[in-house]
Amino acid sequence: MKLALGPPLYYWPRAEVFAFYEAIARAPVDIVYLGETVCSRRHELRVHDWIDIAGLIAAAGKQAVLGTQTLIESESDLKTLRKIVDEKAFLTEANDMGAVRLLTAGGRPFVAGPFLNVFNSATLALLARLGAQRWVMPVEMSAEALRELQADRPAGMETEVFAYGRLPLAFSARCFTARHFNLQKDDCQFKCLEFSDGLVIRTREKQAFLNLNGIQTQSDKVYNLIGEVEAARELGVDILRISPQSRHTPELIGIFRARLDGALDTATARSRMDGLELSAACNGFWYGKPGLDQIAGET
Repeated sequence: MKLALGPPLYYWPRAEVFAFYEAIARAPVDIVYLGETVCSRRHELRVHDWIDIAGLIAAAGKQAVLGTQTLIESESDLKTLRKIVDEKAFLTEANDMGAVRLLTAGGRPFVAGPFLNVFNSATLALLARLGAQRWVMPVEMSAEALRELQADRPAGMETEVFAYGRLPLAFSARCFTARHFNLQKDDCQFKCLEFSDGLVIRTREKQAFLNLNGIQTQSDKVYNLIGEVEAARELGVDILRISPQSRHTPELIGIFRARLDGALDTATARSRMDGLELSAACNGFWYGKPGLDQIAGET
């Protein structure tokens, strides 16, 4: 089973991004997804910068994949999308159907990202015909639902599962981080730069509930399937995805790699994650339960 690092979901300063991927180039991960997939106002890096980083990752012997923006809202967003699609040196992860259309028109293979919401075999078969060679399971999907899709999976299609990180739950045309500071989206003052792992939202009882990341709403809890590795393997999952966080990502990759290779058991892996996670763990969606639940998995 391979290990992937998802695209960076947060807004980090340019120098920090380059330093982060220099470390990732040395980490035991097989696939690295790159690019701005959340908000078009995040301009610390441009498309050519992401292509440069992709070259660094490829030179380290890993597969680099350029991701597209999930919510396309303007002509400038379309121009950026076309630049990514036209970069033929690297595989593209399509996060909306507009990207799928452009990639298909160009005869390009692609990764069907988690935001295409593939929940049935007919959709998966359609994407395979359009050129998808890998699909990423929606984060809300249960293992049982995945089992059904795996039974009808098109030949040659790889399956990837989001296995670690705050869950990306929704996108909106409105920027909730800007709203939190009584700012307009077009004059957000780039507040996301002040929150390297998002802005935690609490209930009236002061319980952490959600995490604001610009136009993206995430869970506060960290989805963690370190205890479901063998179950995923039994289901024929090819790749597990870790979502980047501002600190400890290389260490988390190392723990997952050791677990996949059988060098660590689940209990030891979990103990080594103590202090590395942004918040409490959850895995409810995998079991068909509320996402914030934590269900006992492998021992």
